[in-house]
Amino acid sequence: MQFVDQVEIAIKSGDGGNGIVAFRKEKFIPRGGPSGGNGGKGGDVVLVADAKLSTLVDLRYKKHYKAERGADGGANDRSGKQGEDLVLKVPVGTIVYRTDTGRMLADLTHDGQRVVVQNGGKGGLGNAAFATSTLQTPKFAEKGEPTDEIPITLELKLLADVGLVGYPSVGKSTLISKISAAKPKIADYPFTTLVPNLGVVAIGDKSFVVADMPGLIEGAHTGAGLGHQFLRHIERTRLLVHIIDVSGFSGRDPIHDFDSINDELRAHSEKLAGLPQIIALNKVDYPEAPAIIEQLKPDLEGRGYEVFEISALTGQGVQPLLYRVAAKLDELPHEELEPEQEVVRFTVSPDHEQWDVRKVGEGEFVIEGRSVEMLVRRTDISNEYALRRMHKQLDKMGVISRLRELGAKHGDTVRIRDLELEFHDEAYE
Repeated sequence: MQFVDQVEIAIKSGDGGNGIVAFRKEKFIPRGGPSGGNGGKGGDVVLVADAKLSTLVDLRYKKHYKAERGADGGANDRSGKQGEDLVLKVPVGTIVYRTDTGRMLADLTHDGQRVVVQNGGKGGLGNAAFATSTLQTPKFAEKGEPTDEIPITLELKLLADVGLVGYPSVGKSTLISKISAAKPKIADYPFTTLVPNLGVVAIGDKSFVVADMPGLIEGAHTGAGLGHQFLRHIERTRLLVHIIDVSGFSGRDPIHDFDSINDELRAHSEKLAGLPQIIALNKVDYPEAPAIIEQLKPDLEGRGYEVFEISALTGQGVQPLLYRVAAKLDELPHEELEPEQEVVRFTVSPDHEQWDVRKVGEGEFVIEGRSVEMLVRRTDISNEYALRRMHKQLDKMGVISRLRELGAKHGDTVRIRDLELEFHDEAYE
């Protein structure tokens, strides 16, 4: 299966259904009154974390996703049907961002977690809903709330307790293949591992998940090697096992490699740099290893690190390392998700209720702001009575008085989104 850990898609929740204008016409009810029903709510866009998925590849080849629109209202006070939700399954560990603003919308950290990332539009009210003692026969209805397509980025960060880090070919893949059921590709050349590998390790009565993080080299955070693609995955871990090759076979300086990897972690994020590390000196079965360990181990222990000598290939020293890893994980806290965050709905912020009026020319004005724009989009401009209601609402919001302050006169042009209207000031009537 192809590993895909980041995709960009566009989503659109369902528009609300329209309310309708209708009146009762039953034979024996001569004054039946308004009976136009309300439109149905549009479907939400919902993300669900699924532990059976390990990649975002299913979302890679389709870029636009749309929930069902709410049905229009009917006569005799019948409400329209609610639109079907659009449910997208993603792997556990997926984080969702607004692509255009960078705002995080959701962080799905456990199986079955559901997050509504875009609410469906509200259904429009039918004329029956507007009937009052003073307005007994309203001849207008409200259109359903329209929704906009928004771009989102889904980023998968693998959920593992322990991350194996180190230069290419130090033995990370070999170790994970020996301590778990993971079967990574293994060879003696750099960048054998092209995707992160996950394995479950059982030691005594405990178990934990290990991730083999490939391709970290000097400059990884800027795009060198393969590591820049996978640094984000290590952020999820609680503990790092830093593997260093002490065989002497590579010809590299082990301390330089160790410091370089830590510099890359620090350059990516302070959170990564702050993760606790246990050092595993690997390939101790090579003839040159004892001399290298004699120089290297005191230096690392002097920096405060716990150091273990292992051979991932033969299994030498691996059990003590795993027991210490399990014990260390018991000491480290889990990042718990608050129960109330399990289902999230994002509502319109107070800023969206603000509006602004600008004079752009002689006798020309522009009104901007979500509250005003949404009012216009939900008004049936072909209906004279609906236009009158819109004017009253604009007046109540203070928009009409603001136009007057800016010098608007009867007959001037007012633009709201794509709609061009003639300013109608009731003071002239």
